[in-house]
Amino acid sequence: MKTDASNRASGMSSPSPDNRHKYAVRLWVVRHSRFFEWFYEHFANAFLLLHPLWALIGYQRAERPVAFVERHVKGFLFDCRMCGQCVLSSTGMSCPMNCPKQLRNGPCGGVRANGNCEVEPEMPCVWVQAWKGAGNMLHGGAILKVQAPVNQSLRGTSSWLRVTAEAAAARKAVKEKA
Repeated sequence: MKTDASNRASGMSSPSPDNRHKYAVRLWVVRHSRFFEWFYEHFANAFLLLHPLWALIGYQRAERPVAFVERHVKGFLFDCRMCGQCVLSSTGMSCPMNCPKQLRNGPCGGVRANGNCEVEPEMPCVWVQAWKGAGNMLHGGAILKVQAPVNQSLRGTSSWLRVTAEAAAARKAVKEKA
């Protein structure tokens, strides 16, 4: 096993304490991805029940406080980058925005033999972790769904509110057809 000194001598640095903490939490979440899948499903349903409140307050007015909470909760658990288009439930609870190349549909092909990133050698590849997490999940096959490119205009916005508004609109459309 290499020491920090031998890693530095070979050009490989050991992760900073902050990065070690982020990686440890991210890896823990991936190992428990089935629980987080279950939790998110129930959380999304509860958030949808609050649609009348969000509509009353106004989604635009609720955006800032909800995004603040979302940034901190998801930031701690997933090292969330607040892209505004969360796909965690489709990527084994491993955020693809943590990829230095921000690849949203699979690894770059430069994954190291130990499963770490080619760009940041001390970081576990988010896509290797995504496949592990998806394997634990009931709906893990969602990882095969091709994700749309990131809409940069949504960066920093709440995906929780957007998903809720979209689900409420879909529910309303179904009711109107019936």
